[in-house]
Amino acid sequence: MKSIDVAPNWYYKCGANVQIDMTNFKTSRLKIINPVRSSQAMEQVVARVYELIKQEDLKPGDRLPPERELAKQLGISRPSLRLGLSSLISMGVLQSRQGAGTFIVDGPTALDSERLLAALHGFSFDHMFETRSVLEVGAAGLAAERATGEQLATMSEEIAEMFVFLKDPQQFLLHDIAFHRAVAAASGNPTLATLVEMVSAILYERRRDTIERAHDFDESLELHRRVYRAIRARKPDEAREAMREHIVRAQRAFALEEQTSGQLLKA
Repeated sequence: MKSIDVAPNWYYKCGANVQIDMTNFKTSRLKIINPVRSSQAMEQVVARVYELIKQEDLKPGDRLPPERELAKQLGISRPSLRLGLSSLISMGVLQSRQGAGTFIVDGPTALDSERLLAALHGFSFDHMFETRSVLEVGAAGLAAERATGEQLATMSEEIAEMFVFLKDPQQFLLHDIAFHRAVAAASGNPTLATLVEMVSAILYERRRDTIERAHDFDESLELHRRVYRAIRARKPDEAREAMREHIVRAQRAFALEEQTSGQLLKA
């Protein structure tokens, strides 16, 4: 499948684009476990990666297998794997090293993200979208100034996948989230990227339950394209405005989905 910009399969983690080709993890020790369906929660993917780490007794500093191999062994799609790995990195369980791979962190986790995520659950979704606007509008502007060619390729690949899955809401949502995380990573600010990842994890958890009631994925796709085009054109002001408009419309769409959900419960 071709993306907007032709490039190898890269994935981003906090500003570093990494193509993994090495591992000190023995393939023979991996065991295939029951596949995860695309509609299952992202946190289940995280739990399975945790399980793999525990059952194989990986030590701090060990390198994980290549993305394609790990996805096959876990029985999950690569987009689901990327979201899971991204969450584990934001939790401080894994660390991405440019040009080397993804590793188990050496020492205690850098951030008590589970406590922060629990706190985020208590916030209203209006607050969450307001937070998104504060974080992601700025991230889009920074990405327009700092994004590398590989990071632009990652964004274009996610947009291409959104187009492919216009009729599959759950998969569309996965690539939607991945695109926003790619933009945040391209800001070059790992703190900002981590915060965006954590907020997007909470939003994903809620929206996966309402996304089937969404109506206009074509509009959403076009809004993502506007953000990407502005970033690619190195126009920070346009990138910020495109992201601001996208988040406002996304909030309206989510409110409509929630309203429809409430009506169905009363019926």
